[in-house]
Amino acid sequence: MWTVAKNTWEKGLTYAYRDRKNKKRNFRALWIQRINAAAREYGMSYSRLMGALHKNEIEINRKVLADLAMNHPEAFKAIVDKVK
Repeated sequence: MWTVAKNTWEKGLTYAYRDRKNKKRNFRALWIQRINAAAREYGMSYSRLMGALHKNEIEINRKVLADLAMNHPEAFKAIVDKVK
């Protein structure tokens, strides 16, 4: 009985490690989708927006950009207008 419990616990640790990595991947994908949807409202694609941000040396990460797109569309629009 002890061996079964120990094996289950160890397997759980493996899943926990794997899923901590997957969580980061999933959130990045979600942020990219949100930024892309918001950018397309202003006539830009995600890749063009990110390229323009880097070209204009505006350092803002995807997490913050996605939050602006969702909760503060006027601020997001200001950023898009700045890089257009």
